[in-house]
Amino acid sequence: MNSTQAHTFSTHLLTWYQTHGRHDLPWQHNPTPYRVWISEIMLQQTQVATVIPYYLRFMQSFPTLKSLSLAKEDDVLSHWSGLGYYARARNIVKTAKIIAEKYRGRFPKTVEEICNLPGIGQSTAGAIFSFSQRKRAVILDGNVKRVLARYFAISQPINQKNTLDEMWLLAEKLTPEKNAHHYNQAIMDLGATVCTRSKPQCSACPFRKNCEALNAGTPTQFPIKSGKKTRPTKHVVLYIIRNMQNEIALIKRPTKGIWGGLWSFPEYWDQESEIRNQYKFQNRVLQPIGQLPQIKHQFTHFTLMITPVLCKPTKKITSNELFWYKLDTRLPGGIAAPVANILKQLNAEAAIP
Repeated sequence: MNSTQAHTFSTHLLTWYQTHGRHDLPWQHNPTPYRVWISEIMLQQTQVATVIPYYLRFMQSFPTLKSLSLAKEDDVLSHWSGLGYYARARNIVKTAKIIAEKYRGRFPKTVEEICNLPGIGQSTAGAIFSFSQRKRAVILDGNVKRVLARYFAISQPINQKNTLDEMWLLAEKLTPEKNAHHYNQAIMDLGATVCTRSKPQCSACPFRKNCEALNAGTPTQFPIKSGKKTRPTKHVVLYIIRNMQNEIALIKRPTKGIWGGLWSFPEYWDQESEIRNQYKFQNRVLQPIGQLPQIKHQFTHFTLMITPVLCKPTKKITSNELFWYKLDTRLPGGIAAPVANILKQLNAEAAIP
């Protein structure tokens, strides 16, 4: 690709963006590095429509980098409940403290420094720098990869290193020196709203005449990925323990592993034949009294089948690890979506006279 072709590509994209791009997203107003950073982390593997209400609530509670650096992890995770990929939240807590200590509370001003912070890769660092500084930086998120893979009909799997290296070179050539922040937003918007994964709106695309995948009649065959392994299924039993005071036992999960740092129910993993979460129940301590409908929950690498079992203790349980939660009161921290759904169901049942 020569400079003229690259200029034509960016010009067509920027023209499309002026009319069809997104210009009124919450983080586009007063785009400080802090505000852009939080939005970019939330937007990793999550759609804009889902992120917006979370972002607004987060900014209301943590309006500045300083307020976030002083926050407890449980408070941050409680604002992340239901958003998924909770390592993102734990990393922003780490990053906020690093910036407060190492950079004296000022967000780093180079892509290289930003990229060294927890949970921030090269593309996210470029986006933070570009949008907050309104300067040139190259990005290559999932939307950009999809647009480029289709436009150039890249036949190699995009999850291979040599292909990614090639795509970074393409992205570098295509990103203009002037208005790069608009270009970056434009190509992400195009991928998110027009060049979508399963039903691309090719007739509305500014590149419909030159897109090699469309010209070949196979746009949805791109991007190509190498074969994935079969997603395994795991099984877990969640013990919903209710005491005489009508309180529910919650326990904080380890930092590592699924739902790291969140509050959940004590659990038993069928396939591993062991009790997790550092709390072992002796025989005859719990009496099963019922079961809620099984829940199917998808993770990136496996499917989790959750069996919630209602229990009552046959004798007093004393443990500093347990938090006895009274329904319809403030939670001690963040919870995962399946846990939230179970508590919501318990709340609804409690409200029935």
